[in-house]
Amino acid sequence: MGDFLLKLLSGINNPELTTLLVSAFPLVELKGAIPIGTGLGLSLVRSALLAYAGSSLVVIPVFFLLIPIFNLLKKIKFIKKLVQKIEAVFNKKAQDLAKKSNGAPEDKVRKILMIALFIFVAVPFPVTGVWTGTAIAVFLNMKFKDSFLPIILGNLVAGSIITLITFLFKDYVNLIITALFIIAIIMLIILIIKIIKSKPIEE
Repeated sequence: MGDFLLKLLSGINNPELTTLLVSAFPLVELKGAIPIGTGLGLSLVRSALLAYAGSSLVVIPVFFLLIPIFNLLKKIKFIKKLVQKIEAVFNKKAQDLAKKSNGAPEDKVRKILMIALFIFVAVPFPVTGVWTGTAIAVFLNMKFKDSFLPIILGNLVAGSIITLITFLFKDYVNLIITALFIIAIIMLIILIIKIIKSKPIEE
């Protein structure tokens, strides 16, 4: 599986661009892009830097465009319910995170949410990355200045963990890529089930 993915991606003939683009994809992000970059022949450091840059830059468009895009998609009748269900999933995650600061003063709430967001993104799992972290920040109505730093720092920690794993098991890069791909597929299936089961947010 790892060999197949690398052969597929090597068709772009630009490992730097490939690593950058792969890191910007949800679920994959830098966790998959780092070993993929090394598998395409980049040095581990170069791969990690490109993956970190690509995944971190995603924060800006996702933060500012997520709600406008959702609102636009909800105008399309046959996918309105689906979009509302996706919103419900992100809203549930946001509320779960918000419970950590229940009853605290406003200034303390801000700090608790920033720390919680950092920890959430720092855990190197497919659904705890930049995309989901940014969506949670949006649904928590956090300000960009309060969410950007925790997200990119959490992303840095997650990237450092994956970089270390890739370094320690550099002879098994294909196996790492395969494992991450399988985990991403499993998490995607779980996410789809959650979306199907969730009640749509009514306007």
